[in-house]
Amino acid sequence: MASHKSAEKRIRQTERRRARNVSLKSGVKTKIKDVLKAVKAKDREASQTAFAKAIPAIAKASSKGVLHKRTASRKISRLTQNVNHLLNT
Repeated sequence: MASHKSAEKRIRQTERRRARNVSLKSGVKTKIKDVLKAVKAKDREASQTAFAKAIPAIAKASSKGVLHKRTASRKISRLTQNVNHLLNT
């Protein structure tokens, strides 16, 4: 366990950041699952609305450093492909 005042503060900061990161990452995963579920059900409207909610969540997680920018870009790209494929069929 930490024995210095600065180390104890660092532990508190790390825990706060970890909780924030876990929450953001979980939210992103949920929104991605919503899009994929709507695409699988072939529900065009639901997939578009879920997609519109997922993109800002992914972008925010990327800007906060929870997701790497290329990971965020890849996730957005793949979701876009799925939704566009559904809309074009």
